Amino acid sequence: MKPATHPWLNALKVYTHPRVVGMLFLGFSSGLPLLLVLGTLSFWLREAGIDRSTIGHLSWIGLAYGFKWVWAPLVDSLRLPVLHRWLGRRRSWLFISQMAIVFGLWSLAQVDPAQNLDRLVQFALLVAFASATQDIAMDAYRIEAVEVEKQGAMAATYQAGYRIAMITAGAGALWIAAAADAGSQGYQQSSWQMAYTVMALLMAVGWVTTLLIREPAVSADKPLETEERRVEHDLEGRLGSARWVRLMAWLDTAIVNPFVDFFRRYGWQALVLLALIAVYRISDVVMGVMSNPFYVDMGFTKDEVATVSKVYGVIMTIVGATVGGVLTARWGVMRTLFWGAVLSAGTNLLFVWLAGVGHDVSALIFTVSADNLSAGIASSAFVAFLSGLTNRAYSATQYALFSSVMLLLPKFIAGFSGDFVDAYGYAAFFTFTALIGLPVLLLVWLAGRGFGEKQDD
Repeated sequence: MKPATHPWLNALKVYTHPRVVGMLFLGFSSGLPLLLVLGTLSFWLREAGIDRSTIGHLSWIGLAYGFKWVWAPLVDSLRLPVLHRWLGRRRSWLFISQMAIVFGLWSLAQVDPAQNLDRLVQFALLVAFASATQDIAMDAYRIEAVEVEKQGAMAATYQAGYRIAMITAGAGALWIAAAADAGSQGYQQSSWQMAYTVMALLMAVGWVTTLLIREPAVSADKPLETEERRVEHDLEGRLGSARWVRLMAWLDTAIVNPFVDFFRRYGWQALVLLALIAVYRISDVVMGVMSNPFYVDMGFTKDEVATVSKVYGVIMTIVGATVGGVLTARWGVMRTLFWGAVLSAGTNLLFVWLAGVGHDVSALIFTVSADNLSAGIASSAFVAFLSGLTNRAYSATQYALFSSVMLLLPKFIAGFSGDFVDAYGYAAFFTFTALIGLPVLLLVWLAGRGFGEKQDD
């Protein structure tokens, strides 16, 4: 008779599943471009002499992620010529979007924002669009790849890879830029050219992984095709042209049905769920736009920010993502979601403290560590929450809708962050970002009434 295994050990075993492990590398590919068109870019722009107000407005580049639901139906249902037969539905979209990201990052490296800001913005938009497309396909793959009970672990490894990539794109890029301009005085474009070229090369992690993984065992193709044939049959008697019948059937299946399905399944509570999705990450997103300009203005060097983020940030992010996955498995999604929201808002107040302390590396270590730990916990729970909302027949479109709703309001508000700091200062700004996280707690409680118990079962 085998001895009983401790329930916590059973919960940890899920991290040895091959698809769960594979999400670590895909998460890295997904997370790498984000900071390169947002946080790291803002550090570069500030060092190049671009004013805070302009940097804040340029954070609206990130709205590309907020509108990805517009083209998500194409990713969900359109078969790419040649690539679909070679790689399959999900991997073909992953591959082509990753190649576009590589081109965009390499092109960014060739531009000096101090001389041609408009050109830089164009390439940043290309990277953001391609990155958002990659996220659509990757989220669909993740949801379809394993059963529901493993989604928490998939979310955790995805978040671990995603956060490692964000630290690489943040701290790593800063470290490379600092090493490249060692001994130089003032702003050097060549150092940032080196940093962004290396980042473009690191996207190889994504496309190599895409070539190695397999398509999900349970494909969304069959139910979608069956539904499309049903709609075509219904329309045959009303539309004369066979081409129009096929087009209308595809529009109904790929675009209308995913949205109707969500409201049909959750009824009036769908509005509460969408409200929660819209504001859950608002504290972190709004604060994040000004974090790097804050470090520059506080006198922290690229080496200091890179070292603190690379060492302490990576460790605490991985710990947070892992803890979030385990807590989700043991406590359930909604309870972990609640405490993640508390931590995300609360740790923003540490930046208020740091603003008062000034240039102190020890204080920076503590603040960055706590912020990354809380972000890891909250993100793992939130990704598991969003995954549980989707119908696998429309996984790409529905998840894109949810993640887009998550970004629209925070990104819009974040665009005015530079104006806020110019008017009221950093301490008031960070306090504001903590306070706007309080309504999230009420929405988690409301969403958990009825839905939480159903999702946790």
